[in-house]
Amino acid sequence: MKSLGAEVLAASTDSRFVHKIWQEQELTKMVDGGVPFPMLSDAGGKIGAVYGIYDEAAGVDIRGRFIIDPDFVVRAMEVLTPEVGRNPDELIRQLKAFRHVKETGEVTPSGWQPGQVTLKPGPALVGKVWEVWKPE
Repeated sequence: MKSLGAEVLAASTDSRFVHKIWQEQELTKMVDGGVPFPMLSDAGGKIGAVYGIYDEAAGVDIRGRFIIDPDFVVRAMEVLTPEVGRNPDELIRQLKAFRHVKETGEVTPSGWQPGQVTLKPGPALVGKVWEVWKPE
């Protein structure tokens, strides 16, 4: 993720000891060397509460993914209940799109991938998006 200018952090209401065991007993079997980013303990749900994902009745954070820019503005978020897994490819696509937007000032249409058509916002584009971006 560093190649995309991103830093990954995980947080859950589990203790650091639970994270250690989970890393050693589970994650290292799924990912060579385990998860390569820090896992933070959010005991009490203070971090989750700030991002609106702490379930106070259950005492747990609901699964959430946030892209936060260098100015600490939340640019994207996804919140899922545990039954449905997240899509790392979509996270990477969004990071690439946010990077492209920041570098060029252009905007990316739905489902954009690097190398595809982008849009230059401005009055000349109004009512003509379809002329620039013609989905197949």
